[in-house]
Amino acid sequence: MRKSGFAALLLAAVLSPAFAQADEFEQGLGTMWEVLWHQSGTPTRLVRWEQEMRVRVYGVNLASHKQHTLEALRAVAGEAGIKLVDVSDRADAAQVANVSVEITPDYMLEDNQPCVTFLNFYTETRIESAAVQMRGRDAWRCAYHEAMHVMGVRGHPAGKTVLSYFPTKVEGLLPLDRAMLRAWYSPKVRGGMTPFEVLPALADELIAAAPAADKARVTRIRDRFFADTIESMQAFAEGRGEIPYIVKRSGKSTEDGIKLGRTEMSYFLGVAYLEGATVQADSGQAVRWLQRAATLGSRTAQTRLGGTR
Repeated sequence: MRKSGFAALLLAAVLSPAFAQADEFEQGLGTMWEVLWHQSGTPTRLVRWEQEMRVRVYGVNLASHKQHTLEALRAVAGEAGIKLVDVSDRADAAQVANVSVEITPDYMLEDNQPCVTFLNFYTETRIESAAVQMRGRDAWRCAYHEAMHVMGVRGHPAGKTVLSYFPTKVEGLLPLDRAMLRAWYSPKVRGGMTPFEVLPALADELIAAAPAADKARVTRIRDRFFADTIESMQAFAEGRGEIPYIVKRSGKSTEDGIKLGRTEMSYFLGVAYLEGATVQADSGQAVRWLQRAATLGSRTAQTRLGGTR
């Protein structure tokens, strides 16, 4: 199928009444929730760019890969409203670039991870720089996937997104990817937000795409999804029930990562109840979860707990 036909089909799936059906809408919400998890098994805070991106693409076989790589980066930066400048040909490119993309020989990196992105930030709020490596034979299918990571979207969710694990070429952002980026870089969102603070903004983008006649229904679905997510995350934080499927599916979770995930989730639940984010504000529940996180060793929770007394 040609690129234009494929994109049109996916867009129709998002905008048509069929998307408003419970399964389609909930799948979208599930995808949005899963982007807020790191492969190690820990939920993450939101990080994003607050400065222009100066990109250097270098390495092997640039004639085959540079244009496609830049197209992917321009697509995500454009959706986010971040200025991007290609500095690859400058003599001082290595010094001035804050996004470095290396196309490596095929013998480098591992078969189970042929491309990787490293984000650098002093605090988990604002991205200072990013470094990407992609094997030459995998660069085409990796470009849009890694470009999303460069923008700070770190998860590997299921669903119709270039962030999902995939075996074939990807030639453009999908509707869910665009929705993520719009929400991630919207004025209502700020760097350092917890997953429960970000989730409503992500959900709002999906609701905005639904037909007007279905908005009340999908809003009810959203509210039920929020309640179910809060309940399941409370179980996860307390060590009850199943580990979230996103953690199992990553294949890279560790006992230490899951332990940290439970601590972080306890803190995030405390903030959710304190701020009324994804759930109704409840100071008693806020203190309960912040105390649990503090007991597990979260210094951030200890500090935040002091402010609630």
